[in-house]
Amino acid sequence: MIITRRAFTTMLSLTGLAAIAGLSPLRFISEAMAQAAGDVAKPVSLPDMALGPKDATVTITEFASMTCPHCAAFNEQVFPKIKSEYIDTGKIRYIFREFPLDIKAAAGSMLSRCIANGDAAKYFAVTDMLFRQQNDWVVKNTTETLTRIGKQAGLTQQQVEACLKDQALLDKIAADQKYASDVLKVDSTPTFFINGEKIKGEASFEEFAKKINPLLKS
Repeated sequence: MIITRRAFTTMLSLTGLAAIAGLSPLRFISEAMAQAAGDVAKPVSLPDMALGPKDATVTITEFASMTCPHCAAFNEQVFPKIKSEYIDTGKIRYIFREFPLDIKAAAGSMLSRCIANGDAAKYFAVTDMLFRQQNDWVVKNTTETLTRIGKQAGLTQQQVEACLKDQALLDKIAADQKYASDVLKVDSTPTFFINGEKIKGEASFEEFAKKINPLLKS
């Protein structure tokens, strides 16, 4: 799917997010081999939101869209098991990166960043809440629902509005997405990299374990 400038502008008006502007059209390109682990590890514009030790033997990097139902299903069914088994025990490092497939996803990612204010644990908590309430804020009035979520997390009305109008933040999300698309060949969500090895689509905990366990022993 390619989001053109016309389609993007139309979405802005339809979703009540017309105050947000400037997100570069998404560029989806054909799948290619995963790039070097160093390319995956490189944060571009925004600091990584990560859980687990920096010197972990295994690093998983997830690229997800906040409006992606497969990403929400993974967050609910698989990620808690990965967190319990590998992250909380200090065995791996887990990085979450935004790859918004539409303007609503971009708004959700922006809100997560604003609420967390650099706190990775809070970022993951807010992202989890947005995924679990995905049907509410994606299907219903997006701005109104995101404002409610922002207030529940401690932001004022003015802070939520400022967040969703933060052009600099939106530009950074778009730049990082472009890097993922152009360099890492990410073209769908969720996409994962385990020490640089690319896994596309929603995978089971058992599939992740088969990839992770041998790397922990090596």
